[in-house]
Amino acid sequence: MSSSTSDKPPGLRTGTLGTADISFFVVSAAAPLTVMAGVAPIALVLGGIGAPAGYLLAGITLAVFAVGFTTMSRHVRSGGAFYAYIAQGLGKPLGIAAALVAMVGYNGMEIGVYGLLGSATADTAGALWGTDLPWLPIALAGLLVIWYGGYRSIDFGAKVLGVLLVAETGILVLLAGGVLLKGGANGLSLASFAPGNVLVPGTAAVLAFAFSAFTGFESTVIYRREARDPARTIPRATYIAVGFLGLFYAFVVWTVIQAFGDDKVVAAAAGDTGGLFFAAITTYVGPWAADLMHVFIVTSIIASLLAFHNAINRYALALAEEGVLPAALGRIHPRHRSPYVAGLAQTLLGAGVVLGFAAAGADPYTQLLLWVNTPGMLGLMALMLLAALAVVRYFRRVPHQEGALRTLVAPATAAVLLAVAIWLVASKVALFTGASPTVNTVLVAVVPAVLVLGLLLAYRLRRTRPEVYAHFAEEPPSDPSGAPSPDPHVEPPGASNAHPNPDPHAEPAGTANPHPTPHPTPDPHAEGADPSCPQPPTSSSSTPASVPPSRAATPRSPSATD
Repeated sequence: MSSSTSDKPPGLRTGTLGTADISFFVVSAAAPLTVMAGVAPIALVLGGIGAPAGYLLAGITLAVFAVGFTTMSRHVRSGGAFYAYIAQGLGKPLGIAAALVAMVGYNGMEIGVYGLLGSATADTAGALWGTDLPWLPIALAGLLVIWYGGYRSIDFGAKVLGVLLVAETGILVLLAGGVLLKGGANGLSLASFAPGNVLVPGTAAVLAFAFSAFTGFESTVIYRREARDPARTIPRATYIAVGFLGLFYAFVVWTVIQAFGDDKVVAAAAGDTGGLFFAAITTYVGPWAADLMHVFIVTSIIASLLAFHNAINRYALALAEEGVLPAALGRIHPRHRSPYVAGLAQTLLGAGVVLGFAAAGADPYTQLLLWVNTPGMLGLMALMLLAALAVVRYFRRVPHQEGALRTLVAPATAAVLLAVAIWLVASKVALFTGASPTVNTVLVAVVPAVLVLGLLLAYRLRRTRPEVYAHFAEEPPSDPSGAPSPDPHVEPPGASNAHPNPDPHAEPAGTANPHPTPHPTPDPHAEGADPSCPQPPTSSSSTPASVPPSRAATPRSPSATD
């Protein structure tokens, strides 16, 4: 074994995740059960029976965004995903600023949800067993569970999320099936999709909630290194995630409308916001199913936390490799091939925020969850807007063989639609937070402030560390045939078992590429190259605190959404 090989640090496992695995990660981040039981009733109160169409419209908008987004993924192979796309398309200063927004956004989306985990678990224990549990120990225990899930290998996380996702979607399918078999309250109706019920003033608020329900779907590209045949796997997983969420959300909300009837569902939602879904499943399936729904809401939140935790770790890993974050965050566990130091740092950050809010006597739902998640949600939406603009500019500068629909029409249209979506969410932020105008102004201002700070850091980096700035978001090198050279930070699958007692920091010889890709990816910068191939401030979580009763989705009996 050569010294260069033996000195090579361990890397992420390549060829580990298939389309289904990546889809589990991104759909789990959206937490469909929590979004439906905790947020959809609010959408019904604000938008009436036309609410299902709002989820379809949001899904269509994000599907349009995905066209250019996935096209870019075939040309930009950096592990930095959003920030790499933005750096390649709009310049390194904006790319570095986008990296900072991504770290703030993804951390905000995850850390606030520990407040929801604590309050939802306490509510579930109270509803099922009459036990009054404090939220803080639950949140701290959740931090340890999520840390362990991220510490283990990525395929372990995919298996866990697969099981949890099947459970939470399964209980919603069971509810829908019960309603359809019994014909609803007054027979089945398609009035929800009639223009007169969709084009109402409340639709703007519904759209704001609907966009937030998809947050996290864009993280497919973060798993590029660990994906099998990423040129195909990443686009497929992205479209599956968007298509599934849009159709599933609309279908489930429509079936709940049928459960109460077009003329009564809005009043039922207003009277028992958090208990609407539990009342429906009790009537059409049975009380035992309502008890399961309580439990699965907790597991839905855990799945969302794990999905965001893994995404954050891989962003931190990429930035550490860039030289922007400390090099220690780029360490890979020799056995599990996980970015374990980044995961530990993220867990400690989360613990610090959770303990800080608890010490201040803050409410875990209305303050920890909503105040931390809202900037996170807006940050990820801003990244999508910048990425759409980056696609347009990138393909105007770089020779390619992609069509205008993918490189101009779709991303430009998506940019306009996303700008409207951001305006809707920002203008309706009080519905998400229930906070004072001053607090809401601060929450909305966090993202532009972080963006400006990121630009200042970029210019400082260019002046003080020009070598790091010059190589920021640089594409992995390619060999003369156009195939990407082996990534020094990526470990091929099974390499750690190539020898009986391998050096935990060494990669066995001859395993750099045990499964050669039959269609190597050419250099996208070469002339004529042929590419190889969102409540609440968190889609994962919250229920707006502004809707009565005092904690909108926390009835003593069937709510488990807080």
